[in-house]
Amino acid sequence: MATVELRFSALPEHVRTARLVAAAVARRAGVDEAVLDEVRLAVGEACTRAVGLHQTGGISAPVKVLLIEEEKQFSIEVGDEAPHAVPGERANGAGPGDPDGEAEEDEMGLAVISGLVDDVEVSAGEHGGSIKMTWPTTPPPTILV
Repeated sequence: MATVELRFSALPEHVRTARLVAAAVARRAGVDEAVLDEVRLAVGEACTRAVGLHQTGGISAPVKVLLIEEEKQFSIEVGDEAPHAVPGERANGAGPGDPDGEAEEDEMGLAVISGLVDDVEVSAGEHGGSIKMTWPTTPPPTILV
């Protein structure tokens, strides 16, 4: 199992770099070429969400992206350190802005990711959250000499 860890300041301009790195590592891991655009879009959406949560919450910690190559699958986990409210409760000390609008935007981002990736796990708690996305890989062709 090989893992690449990427950390970047919670700034929108770094999301593009995260997308490019994710696509390159996914290609090397054996993710089908036809799916690489979906990988890029899903990672961009997850990273944009994490950046927004960090900026809204005034969190200076970096956004963390793990690119995990395993046998027959490739996973990307995007983590944030923003406190997440339990569903049905409001977050204490929420930042300025419209909390309902922010929640709606967050749900829209998660819906886009779910539409792009078949295998998605979302976890959230008071110390942060993560989105783990997994794609199947195909082994490289065997060359007989």
